[in-house]
Amino acid sequence: MYSKIMVPVDLTHADRLQRALQLASDLAHLYKAEVIFVGVTSPQPSKVAHNPQEFSAKLDEFASGQAAKHSITASGHAVVSHDPAVDLDKTLIKACSDTGAELIVMASHVPSVSDYLFHAHGGRVAEKAPVSVLVVRES
Repeated sequence: MYSKIMVPVDLTHADRLQRALQLASDLAHLYKAEVIFVGVTSPQPSKVAHNPQEFSAKLDEFASGQAAKHSITASGHAVVSHDPAVDLDKTLIKACSDTGAELIVMASHVPSVSDYLFHAHGGRVAEKAPVSVLVVRES
């Protein structure tokens, strides 16, 4: 049913993605699918990397680690955005098309009062994406 599964990851909070990572791995095994970990960075230095090339290398390392841990085929796909906070949803949807992903598995966040003012990224991606989106609640 699926041959490519896209998983957006925030390398700053990779430790908070365990349920989504496990589910993506389970689906990859079920469908013999490749998992593509997508990370979005800015051209400026960040907590994760000094530049986009270093970010891409760290994302590839993350993908390799997940591939080894879960015995799956995985790769990284780094995307540079001038303002990831503003462009994240649009950037993830474009990455879905660019990678040929047929399913997006993404972690949610714990709901808070701000959700009444600002929509969550998972909801916006699910609304606009050309493929099915599975939003996994991380506790």
